[in-house]
Amino acid sequence: MFRIGGLEARVQNKEIFVPSRAGFTAADVPDQSGKCLIVTGANSGVGFEVASALAARRARVLLACRDESKARAAMDKIRQRSSGADLAFLPLDLADLASVRKAAEVAAKEPRIDVLINNAGVTVPTRQTTRQGFELLFGVNHLGSFALTALMLPKLRETPGSRIVITSSGQHKGAKIEWDDLNAEKNYNWLSRYGASKLANLLFMLELNRRLQAAEMPVTTVGCHPGFARTNFGRASLAGRLAVGVGGLLFNTPAMGAWPTLQAATGNVKPGGYYGPTAFAELRGPSFECTPSDDARNPQLARRLWDVSIEMTGIDPDLAPAS
Repeated sequence: MFRIGGLEARVQNKEIFVPSRAGFTAADVPDQSGKCLIVTGANSGVGFEVASALAARRARVLLACRDESKARAAMDKIRQRSSGADLAFLPLDLADLASVRKAAEVAAKEPRIDVLINNAGVTVPTRQTTRQGFELLFGVNHLGSFALTALMLPKLRETPGSRIVITSSGQHKGAKIEWDDLNAEKNYNWLSRYGASKLANLLFMLELNRRLQAAEMPVTTVGCHPGFARTNFGRASLAGRLAVGVGGLLFNTPAMGAWPTLQAATGNVKPGGYYGPTAFAELRGPSFECTPSDDARNPQLARRLWDVSIEMTGIDPDLAPAS
């Protein structure tokens, strides 16, 4: 036993457990019977843990993944945890807008969609591009999620109380979008580009929330971040691997990293809220409401991003700006 922030902590199975006075965990997820949720990037890491927790609460979960074999392996693992889990594979490659369109068409055939969880994201150490030629991090982490969300809006509107969850990161703080070099043709630094894509996630989430509320649509938009979870994030670079190795005991497990997403998807949240761990500089622990950066809450930046995203993807959510 030792103390962190006045609370007794313990090490068990090489994990550090710090009790919380409050906060949302997987134990707080209510029964999801009758609901259908989409989780992008659900075959590994935080996305897998989110899908597994939802299935355990009797939701129907669509695992929206690029690789079918990995998705089906994840589904088998979830069924080992929760026999009778209601799961389906939804083919989705966020790096290809044609695949995004097809995934939205398939998902729209479901009787209902209660929650779209935009969890999937990428990091790569060298510049790569999407099928349409966009810089990969901005193209997948923001543009792919923007397009999928826009295409799923008509279906989500059919279910009052439906939600859109958009996953950001603490890396959005201090990040800047290089408006004159969105495709990183002039320079590329993966950490800066990742932070910019995560800033874009929150700008989009908050602008979408403003427009949905102005249109009085029965859809709630919520943001979240997983803290620093021990997933595949950063493993493509030496610095990322060192960070995960050095901080292994202090960072969230993937299951803990799923708590903010689960809160955003199923908890008592406010429209346009942003949720994540607050311990250890927002790196670890149960989920609480957090505060986005000033840039993320800038409506002028958000409107600029909205217009640019429509221009780049050719997909329009068809929502007027909030006055």
